[in-house]
Amino acid sequence: MISIQVEQLTKQFGSVVALQALDLTINPGELFFLLGPSGCGKTTLLRSLAGFYIPEKGRILFGDEDVTRLAPHKRNTGMMFQSYALWPHMTVAGNVAFGLEERKVPEAERRRRVAEALASVRMEPYADRKPNQLSGGQQQRIALARALVIRPRCLLLDEPLSNLDAKLRLEMRSEIRRVCQEFKLTTVYVTHDQKEALSIADRMAILDGGRILQVGTPREVYKRPTCKTVANFIGETDFLPGKVLGLTGQHVTVETAAGRFEGVVGDPGHRPPEGAEVTVSIRPECWELHRNPESRNVIRGRIGQSTYLGEVAQYEFVTSNGTALKIFERNPRFVDGPSRGELYATVAPEDVVVLAR
Repeated sequence: MISIQVEQLTKQFGSVVALQALDLTINPGELFFLLGPSGCGKTTLLRSLAGFYIPEKGRILFGDEDVTRLAPHKRNTGMMFQSYALWPHMTVAGNVAFGLEERKVPEAERRRRVAEALASVRMEPYADRKPNQLSGGQQQRIALARALVIRPRCLLLDEPLSNLDAKLRLEMRSEIRRVCQEFKLTTVYVTHDQKEALSIADRMAILDGGRILQVGTPREVYKRPTCKTVANFIGETDFLPGKVLGLTGQHVTVETAAGRFEGVVGDPGHRPPEGAEVTVSIRPECWELHRNPESRNVIRGRIGQSTYLGEVAQYEFVTSNGTALKIFERNPRFVDGPSRGELYATVAPEDVVVLAR
């Protein structure tokens, strides 16, 4: 297992700065995700780690080794592409063995390692088939085996599940997690799928405009976004503009058009002063609906439009002053029209995240 250290990495394409003095540490054996909107720099960073791009400034360290200007084939990374990039004229075993042949590994050793790699992804029975005889999920497993067979120092995955249907994506999430843990691989995984990242990442970085906005565990990033961009990208949320009325310990009191809320600061390094203009972020599933008013963080209103999804109902909750909010109710009680009437929605202070305007 190795750590990956990125120091002040800058990459330009003509006048476009794709990565801007970027710093990042990925721990040994970590399954680390890079997320962000299109053009944010996540794929540029991954390809810089692989050696396909040489940065204008900064360093990349694998453990203690500076690999910034090392050729891709000398970095010993396993790369898995979005398209799988399997050779159509080769068998499954031939595709997996290709990297070993390029490294001049002896035939007996090559066969043994190919068999081990196919076993690790549960594809031993398919060794003699051609790629066009495999399903999308099976091709994905072969691409993973090919990346593993060279015994890489780290594994780099570029949106590997984007070509699969929903059911296969769920299956392969767990499979990739299992393989990475089994081989104790430091893995960097690029995706635009937030659910994918939240479900299997050890930690993640959210990028935008070539900069890292936030690094943390899935729970930290989802529950405590440090800015509006992160809160808006990861999951759904309601944004309410407001003004800070006061600060007490870790809690902040904010006046908004929907009501007064007690919450917590999203970015502990930038506590807003009294009177500051801020934005409150509240996840739709954090609200609770009641018939009777509660003591704090309560708003009054009625359910407008609703969508029933079985285990959850999604509501448009219209407050008494006309503000519309999203509320997701699990085990729905108020989805039927006659049972609605006037309701009270409450939210815990730790679920009210106060962000810079």
